[in-house]
Amino acid sequence: MAIRHFVRLCVIARSLARHDALFLLELHPAGATLARIARTVWRPEGSVKGLRQGQRLALALAALGPTFIKFGQALSTRSDLLGEEAAADLSELQDRLPPFPFAEAKRTIEEDFEAPLESLFKSFDPVSVAAASIAQVHFAVDNAGREVAVKVLRPAVKAAFARDIEFLTWMADVAESRVAWLRRLKPIEVVRTFAETVRLEMDLRFEAAGAQELAENFAGDPGFRVPTVDWNLTSQRVLTLERMSGARVDDRAAVIAIGADPVQVVKAAAEAFFKMVFRDGFFHADMHPGNLFIGADGVIIAVDFGIMGRVDPETRLALGEMLLGFLTRDYKRVAEVHIRAGYVPAHKSVELFAQAARTIAEPILGKPVAEISIAKLLGQLFQITEDFEMETQPQLLLLQKSMLLAEGVGRKLAPEVNMWELARPLVENWMRERLGPQGKIADIVGDTIATAQKLPRIIERVDSITADLARNGLKLHPDTTRTLRGEGRKRAPVMLWLPWLVAAALLAVVVLR
Repeated sequence: MAIRHFVRLCVIARSLARHDALFLLELHPAGATLARIARTVWRPEGSVKGLRQGQRLALALAALGPTFIKFGQALSTRSDLLGEEAAADLSELQDRLPPFPFAEAKRTIEEDFEAPLESLFKSFDPVSVAAASIAQVHFAVDNAGREVAVKVLRPAVKAAFARDIEFLTWMADVAESRVAWLRRLKPIEVVRTFAETVRLEMDLRFEAAGAQELAENFAGDPGFRVPTVDWNLTSQRVLTLERMSGARVDDRAAVIAIGADPVQVVKAAAEAFFKMVFRDGFFHADMHPGNLFIGADGVIIAVDFGIMGRVDPETRLALGEMLLGFLTRDYKRVAEVHIRAGYVPAHKSVELFAQAARTIAEPILGKPVAEISIAKLLGQLFQITEDFEMETQPQLLLLQKSMLLAEGVGRKLAPEVNMWELARPLVENWMRERLGPQGKIADIVGDTIATAQKLPRIIERVDSITADLARNGLKLHPDTTRTLRGEGRKRAPVMLWLPWLVAAALLAVVVLR
């Protein structure tokens, strides 16, 4: 296995050398040796001359194929590892590949639904409209006459990804076991998270479920639309959605041409993003311009739900308080949130962390409102956290990436405004509701009800234990028996005080309601 991985490493070194992007290998002494050899054997191509480090890395990863394109996009959130400029360059890495033959797509559809393509659709365009590393999309008309978009998984894509993920896991294991300072960055966990994301993305039923959940969350919202899923024509390798049309969100002229106000569109995008993250804890994690369109009525239309993110309630609260602390320049609050959430160890100085937060925030927040980048601020925050023993938080990687993409879209569409400033009232109201008396009471009631819901199972378990004791008796160690006798105290049987505990819990629920 090690030989196979070493051969793969040499292939990667060759691509990195040809694109003059070997700096990743140089993070490890053994990798640095390989980098020196690679520079000697493979000379950089002339086309990369003058490009930035991140741009060269993006080209090298694109040349390595689908898995590394996806991995490069995931690395775009890791400004703490690559630096802010290189991470920003990787965020521009496009997931585009030549389409695979229509015959392959046709065979996949017919195998999954065990029927001829002609019986499943009234018409089906053999020319794909989009092709990426995981799948490609064709337009069609179903038998009911509805226009649909049909996404078909690439042939043999699972085997290719599995092989590359195995290699990346091996690399992460080597890095984490041999390079002490890399352990804080959790490379194994990062690869594991990436692998899980890709695994789910390759089962198009999960994408369908994500689309439907997002649609349900925004049901009745006039500013945000999600295409309807056709579950009858959806399988593990095929996804059929309502076909949507509109102007690309980054095409300002086209957005204006259809009668939409760019500033209002950015405001609606900021509000939609806020609702996804803070209200629902479930967000579209791939909001690049190719996945967002603007309808004639100014509604935002989202497509491609292969990468979705979740944020648990505790993280939402910490993140909201952190963002509000930055927006109000309350750096002590930012530091306290980090320590309270466990991101920074409790023994670290709140005052020193607040001072560090100020050093990265003031240069950014001091700019004109339209130029403020909250995503960039968070990226720089991750860079300074090594001194405070802050570990990488993998659950925030997708969120940070989404913020970067959302900011990029907002700047292209309406560079004169800042989307986070537009969303600030929503953040403040949400924090007021969550941290105010009503929010705290709601949390207490929720926790109490959850506990009460577990009580029947607890009682059932206690009944089972009691019945078992009645049948078999209770056998104690002789030392325990002697100790109990020596104390001379009688213990109340469990079943005598359990009903009072249950009654007290139920009474608490009634009172709090």
